[in-house]
Amino acid sequence: MNVNKRLLLSGLLALTGWGLFAQNVDKAKDLLKANKLPEAKAEIDKVLAVEKNQKSGDAWYTKLKVYNAIAANGQMSGQFPDARSQAFEALKKYTEVDDKKLLLLQMDAYKPVNEIYQGYFQVGANDYNGGKYDSALMNFSGALQTSAFMNAKGWTNLKIDTTSTLYAGISAEKAGKRDSAAVYYGKLAEAKIANINGSNMIDIYKWLVDYYNQKKDEANTKKFITLAKEQYPDDLFWPSTELDNLREKGPKDSLWAKYDEITAKFTKNHLFFFNYGLELYQYASDTSSGKRPANADALIAKAQENLKKCLEIQPDYPQAALVLGQISYNAGVDMQAQTKKIPGKAPEDVKKRADLRIAAGKKFDEAIPYFEMVDKDLGSKGKLKMDEKTSLKDAYDLLITIYEQKNLKDKVDAYTTKFNNVDKDH
Repeated sequence: MNVNKRLLLSGLLALTGWGLFAQNVDKAKDLLKANKLPEAKAEIDKVLAVEKNQKSGDAWYTKLKVYNAIAANGQMSGQFPDARSQAFEALKKYTEVDDKKLLLLQMDAYKPVNEIYQGYFQVGANDYNGGKYDSALMNFSGALQTSAFMNAKGWTNLKIDTTSTLYAGISAEKAGKRDSAAVYYGKLAEAKIANINGSNMIDIYKWLVDYYNQKKDEANTKKFITLAKEQYPDDLFWPSTELDNLREKGPKDSLWAKYDEITAKFTKNHLFFFNYGLELYQYASDTSSGKRPANADALIAKAQENLKKCLEIQPDYPQAALVLGQISYNAGVDMQAQTKKIPGKAPEDVKKRADLRIAAGKKFDEAIPYFEMVDKDLGSKGKLKMDEKTSLKDAYDLLITIYEQKNLKDKVDAYTTKFNNVDKDH
């Protein structure tokens, strides 16, 4: 009999304790409703300080709402700067312990969740506009954590929060945290985002390519170039970067193959054809190793082909005309040098020397129209840039040399005068 009384007594005590708990939570709710936030906070904190109360979804949900209200209150948010993050943690705990399938949250139409997200985002935007980039980054990061939680719970089908991700990246960059910026920008690129709110995202892709390129991270550089090409296939930044990297450390065959690929795609871009031709010729005529490459003649022929294509696309591009003229002129000079290697007086030796001199003369004649094109493009242009002056002087200098060999004094005098007047007239 005594045992039964003890059991009944303990049950009554438990019920009494539960009643006190419920009263305390209700009191916190009433204080919140009356906008007495310090008192509501103290009351709900006291409830959740008791371990057994931490299994109550109602308690955590009340804390979520109280702390959301504090975070939204200008005066109290400064006093409790972690209020919003505390609200977010309370939301997580509520979803873990609630046994009524989040009925409270559904009845509120998920308003507290949206308040957390919007609060983070708005404070982040305000901090960003105020130049407080570290704080902006922290808040945009909070917004992203909230949206990720919402997505994980199936409350939204938004796979990536593009705006918050973008501004988290920009805030990190402006705060000098480039590694963090790369993470956020990378998420946008990996999601293949091409524009946000009508703004083109190409600069984000360029930033990523440049960032990883500077870090010598070949895998990520290649990865983001590939992603960038999918979104912006006609931009020249990607092929230019690929060429720069191959030029720096790749084998020449790979560089030529990449040029072939690029010129086949960008058939109207004269600069790719010019650079290809120039690099082919420079490599083919390089004797720093003691001799020219074995396939030098084929490379030079291909160089001329690309330079001529450049002039087809852009007829008034003097740099291409100058290089074509130099190729022919240098070939003539080489032939003249070969005559000195045939010292014999036998008829066949005499003939070889004569043939070489004739061939050299033809090469000089071949060069003249190209140098004249430089004169036509730049000679009457007016004020010239320094590199244009140099090109024009080079063309005149070689024309003078050619005409001196031909003993055409009038031509020599005319181009000498032009040469001397480049700095005066331009």
